[in-house]
Amino acid sequence: MLEDLLVTWGEPLVLGFAGTLTGLVFGWAAQRSRFCLRAATVEVAEGHVGSKLAIWLIVFTTALMLTQAAISANLLDVRDARQLAATGSMSGAVIGGLMFGVGMVLARGCASRLLVLSATGNLRALVTGLVVTLVAQASFTGVLAPAREQISQLWLVGGSARDLGPVLGLDHWQVAAIAGVALIGALVLARSREVMIGKSIAAIFVGVAVAMGWVATYAIASNSFEIVPILSVTFTGPATDTLMALVSERSVILNFGIGLVPGVFIGSGASALLAREWKLERFGPDTPMERYLAGAILMGFGAMLAGGCAVGAGVSGGAIMSLTSWTAVFCMWLGAIVTIRMLARVTSVSATA
Repeated sequence: MLEDLLVTWGEPLVLGFAGTLTGLVFGWAAQRSRFCLRAATVEVAEGHVGSKLAIWLIVFTTALMLTQAAISANLLDVRDARQLAATGSMSGAVIGGLMFGVGMVLARGCASRLLVLSATGNLRALVTGLVVTLVAQASFTGVLAPAREQISQLWLVGGSARDLGPVLGLDHWQVAAIAGVALIGALVLARSREVMIGKSIAAIFVGVAVAMGWVATYAIASNSFEIVPILSVTFTGPATDTLMALVSERSVILNFGIGLVPGVFIGSGASALLAREWKLERFGPDTPMERYLAGAILMGFGAMLAGGCAVGAGVSGGAIMSLTSWTAVFCMWLGAIVTIRMLARVTSVSATA
């Protein structure tokens, strides 16, 4: 059936459709679950385990379990995925991850959260997300590219060293089993923190969307006569591709990423409208634009250094056990927690001055 679709529609249209479908699931589920890495780091920084952390853990463990199970069942082969096949940058993962973590705290959301919020009427998220996209493009091919390349070259890792599973002595079924147990623990935690069942189910579907992206692009690549990259949900790169295509091309050549971005936007917007949660939100005295813009710059450059955003590197890359992705998401957590505590200290000092 897939071969017939590829012959009839062609690879670009099939990839675009797969990306849009994955994006619809992700956008709807992320909006309903309030999935947000920054919110989870706030809870940890404040010294308690709450509902936001439980949601993030449900997403991560679901994506990890389903992706590793798909590999074990021969439904997916990620050896050619960029996060494992290409030479990776540990220096980029560390420095970029730290920068991204600081940036998402200042901007009150990571790249995926900004896209989800912008579809619900949040103009702060829309403007900040556009700045993230522009800085990411400048870091990839523009004026910031030389700096990114120099930092990336400081510490490289390649070959089997990028695959964390064999490094730890674990096969795919073992990783899937461990993730399954962790998922049960995350669901119990969510229940104990009075997270509504609907939110937990939505969080599971965010993880499902990540595994869905991996399986869909692999299936298309396996049946295509053209070279099709195997990838899943990520936002910084696809957002820049989508923006550049819209502003510089007369016709847009579809791919998974270009289908993903509008899919997420439509899914999130529809979810907010149906739940009567759509409303315009602007910058104000308590939400200064300069803080958001500073965060956007750090996230745009940091994501390109780290090899992806909080979802692209942290969840999608983490789900295939990429060493650089796990390093990047750890550093995102670290950068965010330190920043939250520093801001809290500055606020406390200002209040007593």
